[in-house]
Amino acid sequence: MGFGGISIWQLLIVLVIIILLFGTKKLRSLGGDLGSAIKNFKQSMQEGEQTANSDQENTIVHDDNDSSKHADTEKDKHTS
Repeated sequence: MGFGGISIWQLLIVLVIIILLFGTKKLRSLGGDLGSAIKNFKQSMQEGEQTANSDQENTIVHDDNDSSKHADTEKDKHTS
């Protein structure tokens, strides 16, 4: 048994058909394009993490007392 009920021989037959249809040059360029796309995606993820980390460092921390005062005034508005 292979992957999910597909044997090794069936995978090899599908691979041979794909090579015959597309040719090795087309598959090679497709593989290169896929590799560069993955590389660019990883770089973007790293840049996004760096941006998120710098944003967290630059955020303003609010005092807990201010938020409790705000909550008290909201309760007063609803009870009136």
